[in-house]
Formats: sequence, structure tokens, C-alpha cells
Amino acid sequence: MREAMATAEVGDDVYGEDPTVNLLEHTAAERLGKEAGVFVVSGSMGNLVSVLAWCGRGDEAIVGADAHVLVNEMGAVSAFGGVHLRSLPSDRRGLMDAAHIEATVSPGGMFPRTALLCLENTHNRGNGAAFSAGELRPLADVAAAHGMAVHMDGARIFNASVALGVPPAELASVADSVTFCLSKGLSCPVGSVVVGSADFVARARRVRKMAGGGMRQAGIIAAAGLVALESMVERLAEDHANAQRLARGLAGLPGLTLDPADVETNICYVELADEGGSELAAALKERGVLANGRHNWVRFVTHHGITSEDVDEALDAIASVVRTGAGVR
Repeated sequence: MREAMATAEVGDDVYGEDPTVNLLEHTAAERLGKEAGVFVVSGSMGNLVSVLAWCGRGDEAIVGADAHVLVNEMGAVSAFGGVHLRSLPSDRRGLMDAAHIEATVSPGGMFPRTALLCLENTHNRGNGAAFSAGELRPLADVAAAHGMAVHMDGARIFNASVALGVPPAELASVADSVTFCLSKGLSCPVGSVVVGSADFVARARRVRKMAGGGMRQAGIIAAAGLVALESMVERLAEDHANAQRLARGLAGLPGLTLDPADVETNICYVELADEGGSELAAALKERGVLANGRHNWVRFVTHHGITSEDVDEALDAIASVVRTGAGVR
């Protein structure tokens, strides 16, 4: 990736003149079965420009209660776009119920216009659950019946594709727009791509510029994205296998609750009996194991560069910390 970045052909992306960015956007759109794409700096920016391209001020978007766009993105769509997020309960994998969506759509008139349904695949808080097109289609059908657009936060859609053994375009087919991250499992230093129809992408590109996301010689980072799409997708299966190895080890430790069957891709959430996730994560950091912890949970993610031996070493460290009682009661 660094070699590709150093030798990338560049131009001015604000004027659509960077050939490497243009190639990345075209390649990404083609892989996901969409007409066009726009390169953004992060998945959060991808969700922001997508929601604002679909919704006007005062409109609402339906999201799951644990959706990344609701929980982890600083309320950006509301702060910058005046868009109201209407959250619905979801199951343990993060999947909403189609009938509940149907019952939540605004009747119009003196109520906010329900303009958008947001899906997430894989689902971060759902232990990286990978949803098939068949699972998501009923939800998208409700949206279509009410004239709503569907946006998919597909930050890890290639993980879902590999886990389910289907092309990413099949998973993207249920949504009108999709954003995916180059900087997660695909291992780039920075960047995401938003794809959809040409008209949608034109609107998203304008919002990107409004949000300060217009870049100049951005080909130096887009080049890494092209390497990722060509060489980093199939290897995601290694991350999934390592996550399973980790999950099986975690499930055997006292004070930690995790069913390995719930781990479908590369994310493992363990639950604690009481508050203490932050304390446990801090104790693990001192032992060289990096994880996110809050409230009564800790999240572990496997990625490129982690081997099965590394997983075993991490499990030894986790077991040692758990025995001290840090964060575990």
C-alpha cells in the first residue's frame, strides 16, 4: 500500500481530476453493483453525507437502537443536518423487525417525514453479525412501500460477504446507498467509499464538500484503497477464524459471558456480571492487549497482522488479568 501511495498518479479531486480517486470510486461502485461512488475520509463521514443526501431538515430516519450512526457518531446527522433519528429495538444480532418499522413510519401531515431507513451490515454491537440479503429484504420492502430510501452502513460489508460466501453486490442490493470502510478489515490507513445511483452520489458529493471533505491530491490515499480491494478481501476469512479462536477461549474464562456461536465475523463482545468494562480494558492494556471496554462489556476485534499465536498469547494475558479480578466481579 505504501508503495502504491508513493507512486500514485494524482490530480485535483475537487474538480474530479484525480485519476486514482476516480478509479477507486468506479471500482468500488462496480464491486457493490451501484452506478457511482464518492471517496470520503471515514465511515462516519460516509454515513453523514448519505443521510443528509437523502433527508432534509426536520425529516426523520429510522435506525436500530444500537446502530453506529446513532450511538457512535456524535449526533452528527442531527447537529449538521437537522435530521431526527427514530430508534427502534433490535434483536441480539442488531436486526430490526419489519412489522415494527411499518408501525413506526410517520403518517405525514403534522408529523416528521420518514425519509430513510438505515441498516448496518455487519452489525458492530451485534458481535459483528453478518446479515444476508434475505434477512434485510423485508425491512427494505417496508421502506420502499412508503417511498423511503434505504442506506446501509456497510463499514464491514466485505466481512459479511466473506462470512456468508456471497458477492458484496448481493448484500448491497437491498439498499439505495452503501458506505464501506477501507480502514477496518481492508487495512488501509484512511478512507471510506459511498456508493449509489449517479444522482445520489452527486448530492452526496455536494454534502461532502459542505462538510469540509473536499480533498485535492487524494490519490495518494485512494491508491491504498485500490490495493485493498484487489488483495485484502479474501484474507478476511483469517480474521474470522481468529475471532472464533478468541471467542472459544474467552467463553471458558470465569466472569466473562460469550457464546462463540454469536461471533460471525471478526468482533467479539464479552459481557461482565457488573460494571467494570473500562477497568478490565485498562488492565488488559497494561498487559499489551488492546480492547474497548465500557459499562459491563469489552469488545475485541481481530484484524490483519494478528496470528493464531497472537490470539493464544492474548488469551493467556486475559486469563491472567481476569484471575486478579480486574473489572470482573
